[in-house]
Amino acid sequence: MKVIVDLCVVPMGVGVSVGKYVAECQEVLQEAGLSHQLHAYGTNIEGDWDEVFAAIKRCHERVHAIGAARITTSIKVGTRTDREQSMQDKIDSVNEKQN
Repeated sequence: MKVIVDLCVVPMGVGVSVGKYVAECQEVLQEAGLSHQLHAYGTNIEGDWDEVFAAIKRCHERVHAIGAARITTSIKVGTRTDREQSMQDKIDSVNEKQN
C-alpha cells in the first residue's frame, strides 16, 4: 500500500538546536530511496507503507545513536485506494485551484 506521511521527529534533552538530528533523518530517507520533502516543521515522505515505516524506525535508531536519549515523534498518515496520488499531485491540485 502506498502512503504519504508527515513526520516530525523531536529529540529531547539535546538543547535548542536540533538541525544535526533532522539532517540524520534526512540521510536515512535518502539512503532508503524514498521521495521526501523537508518543510519548516517536519518532512513529508511518500512510498510503500512498509518501507516508509522501516525508515522511520531507522530515523529513531540513528537519532538515538548520535546522542538523543529520548525522542518524541508526530506522524500523520494518508492513504487512498481510489487512485494513486503523489505529494506533488496534492500540491498541484491546490495550485490549480488558485489560478
